[in-house]
Amino acid sequence: MSQPSRPNANMRYLDLRGFTMGTYWQVQCYAVTTRSEEDLRTGIQAQLDQVVAQMSPWESDSDISKFNRASPNTWHVLPDNFFKVLQHSVFVAEQTQGAYDPCIGHLANLWGFGPQGKVSTTPDATSIQLALQATQWQQLKLDIDHRSVLQPGNIQLDLCSTAKGFGVDQVARYLQESGIHSYLVEVGGELRGLGCKADGQPWWVELEDLPESSSPACVAALHDIAIAASGDYRQYFEVAGRRYSHSIDPRTGYPVQHGVASVTVLHPECMIADALATAMTVLGLEAGMQYAKQLHVAARFIVRDEQEENSYSQHISPAFLAMMDE
Repeated sequence: MSQPSRPNANMRYLDLRGFTMGTYWQVQCYAVTTRSEEDLRTGIQAQLDQVVAQMSPWESDSDISKFNRASPNTWHVLPDNFFKVLQHSVFVAEQTQGAYDPCIGHLANLWGFGPQGKVSTTPDATSIQLALQATQWQQLKLDIDHRSVLQPGNIQLDLCSTAKGFGVDQVARYLQESGIHSYLVEVGGELRGLGCKADGQPWWVELEDLPESSSPACVAALHDIAIAASGDYRQYFEVAGRRYSHSIDPRTGYPVQHGVASVTVLHPECMIADALATAMTVLGLEAGMQYAKQLHVAARFIVRDEQEENSYSQHISPAFLAMMDE
């Protein structure tokens, strides 16, 4: 990894913000003084708006919504970025044997985490089994040469666990193409950084932790690296004192209940970190850690103590430990 260069005297610090994907984005960067702040903000927003227009199931006229409504056994040419994210999502689904599945749209809606809105009761077993029949990434057929995908019928794509990370990457690419090589990008808690600040310090960020945790803060310097996290504390609802999180296991149709409260992944690409954090959360500590070791990925698992309330244990992969020692 190259050493970050300090911004020069012709650059000024900018703190730009906006709204996207149901959350906020922020870009801190150093840009040449001739660059219009509003022009840069507009360019960043355009990158994120494109991701929404292609991959948001909450937008009825988005490309993903049109695909989800398409007739059975029809092929659809997808925009380049949509196809790239879907192709990677299918790759992770294959690697994890379905612990990660981009066809999870029916289950997300059933449990109240999709565009159909929240629910106040848990779905019945029959509804879950019906949703599972349409939650099978193996039914998708991708034609790489023609950038097209088959809608086999009733498949509901949901790329929310990857698209936000991809949006971070898109903003990072836009900044670098604009001649900006010192930045920190955040979209709803997913981050990617490059370079350093004017004082020579890197972009230090605190890794996301549980709201009720009293553990010492864990910080990372982001230079040409991204961070994504997945956890059962972000979105959930409770019925009869039991928590049901948005981390749904596509193999069973139910939210995970194995005690993994949070997984944080560091990777040069935020899209990949985003997908891996979700996959490892579903896999659980043992299988998830094995997957992290297999990929040589830096991952941190926070696991709830079932015996003691508000008590947690932290588990880190060898690659994460190596980064701490650098």
